[in-house]
Amino acid sequence: MSHLFYLVGPPGSGKRTVGKALSALTGAALLDNHLTNDPVFLAAGVSSDGEVSAEVWELCFDVRGAVRAAMLHAPPTLAHILTNYLTAEECEWRNVERLRELAAKRGVPFVPVWLTCPLPELERRMLLPERAERLKLRDPLRLRELMAKAGNLPPPPDALVLDTSALTPELTARRIVGFIQRTG
Repeated sequence: MSHLFYLVGPPGSGKRTVGKALSALTGAALLDNHLTNDPVFLAAGVSSDGEVSAEVWELCFDVRGAVRAAMLHAPPTLAHILTNYLTAEECEWRNVERLRELAAKRGVPFVPVWLTCPLPELERRMLLPERAERLKLRDPLRLRELMAKAGNLPPPPDALVLDTSALTPELTARRIVGFIQRTG
């Protein structure tokens, strides 16, 4: 059966890395947030550590909307993995609800997964060379400021919460698969 996995966590928590491991286990299509954001950021001249204007974010949201619409045309057997960082702002719940609604329209289970990681480890990860592959945040100071200002959206009651500082990406992916097998 197909699923819609939603991996949510702060920058550096391993959303894409866990998503790749989960994709390898399940065959699900990985549609990480940089797949939709980076083309817009590149076209607008936004750097990995630069500020993003509201107008540029709106363009990113348009691209995400097109991806969600395309998912409705996917074969029923195709699972999807989406990733995102959601701030503690109340309006961020709309992102979760949009994907719940999409899963319901496709007739597939929605699997929210909240990835956590202590701030010192997140700061250490900002400096990893693989973060330069995409327009990912790479400044530990900006990360600390972002986390202090915006925080993280708390997990919904049905979310699986996993600390990526204590688990390898492969083990995290296996825990997610085990979770869906247990909860049906």
